[in-house]
Amino acid sequence: MARNEYAPKKKSRNGNRSDRGRSERAEKRPRPTREHVERVEAQDVVDFVFGRHAVVEALQTPDRVNRVFIQEGTSGRDAAKVIDLAREKGIQVQTVPKTKIEDLVGNAVHQGLVASIAAYEYADLEDVFKKAEEKGEDPFIVILDGVEDPHNLGSILRTADATGVHGIIIPKRRSASLTATVAKASTGAIEHVPVVRVTNLTQTIEQLKARGVWVFGTDMNGTDYRKWNTKGPLAIVMGNEGKGVSRIVKESVDEMVTIPMVGHVQSLNASVASALMMYEVFRNRSL
Repeated sequence: MARNEYAPKKKSRNGNRSDRGRSERAEKRPRPTREHVERVEAQDVVDFVFGRHAVVEALQTPDRVNRVFIQEGTSGRDAAKVIDLAREKGIQVQTVPKTKIEDLVGNAVHQGLVASIAAYEYADLEDVFKKAEEKGEDPFIVILDGVEDPHNLGSILRTADATGVHGIIIPKRRSASLTATVAKASTGAIEHVPVVRVTNLTQTIEQLKARGVWVFGTDMNGTDYRKWNTKGPLAIVMGNEGKGVSRIVKESVDEMVTIPMVGHVQSLNASVASALMMYEVFRNRSL
């Protein structure tokens, strides 16, 4: 969160909201053709996941996995597990030299294991509400405004899975998207936390309000998050560490909360700030 001159007027949580409004459809990327997969294997890292955890998790949804690449000389239980699981799912396993692996994922830490996958599909807002309903819980949503670092997005996904977040909303522009780097950083959480991509965050926030979700923003000027009322359906908007939450989004939220800091720095890494907020909701809801 970053210091910002804009601080919208706080509102009370006592108001009632109508249960109307339709979800904004998230964009879904088409599944690549076989010819496309062959063409991008040497250049498009977006269509690959790498490392033991990410590959094993991807194999749990085998319809999205095109093939698995094993680096020559890779052995041990991790490699054996991936090979056995891939063959069990009917997925081609190809042993290739190290240079081929590097062509696919560059200098990433891949552990000799890479899976070629169809591009990740984004969820719909309805999927998020459905997940909360199936668990018998009030919706708990994280909205990311301008989080562009894929490692931060992956880390946030990982914490979201750990704390029971029902879904994450990201904008189409000024945001990291679901890529292999994000999948790796999430250590498999990308398979379990719905991610909705929308064209207009403020419109989506209004849709959430119409469905009874109380939307909180984060800023230096706000209620101490340790005194935060997290009861009921809620969404929390997190900005990046440089600019924080954008002005127009701040004007759309119901209340502002802040993480107090007594040191010399004025901001936290986006994934760290998000983790603090998510665990505060988790803590309160576990009492």
